Amino acid sequence: MGRKIRQTKKEKKEEEEIMEDLLLVDKLKKRINATLQQIGDAILAGGVDNMEKYKYLVGQAHAIQLTLQDISNLLKPKEQEDEQGNVIDIGDANGKGSTKN
Repeated sequence: MGRKIRQTKKEKKEEEEIMEDLLLVDKLKKRINATLQQIGDAILAGGVDNMEKYKYLVGQAHAIQLTLQDISNLLKPKEQEDEQGNVIDIGDANGKGSTKN
């Protein structure tokens, strides 16, 4: 027999909030990528007239790339480490886990 799963109002609200957060992150990433593209375009189009400005733009591009990488890393499910630095496998659906060095 098929069992119908019901979502409580609280679960539904939490799910909606998560979706809103993910939409916000997606919009933020698009704006950040657009800024990175503008910096690249300025450098490639010769819009930089001195080395100081060039270094500044390259530094900005690097900082933006690091920010995008941090966002991506935060969105990925991650493995947890114990105090010795060993990676702890949280386990599969059967509850079996292991420790890796």
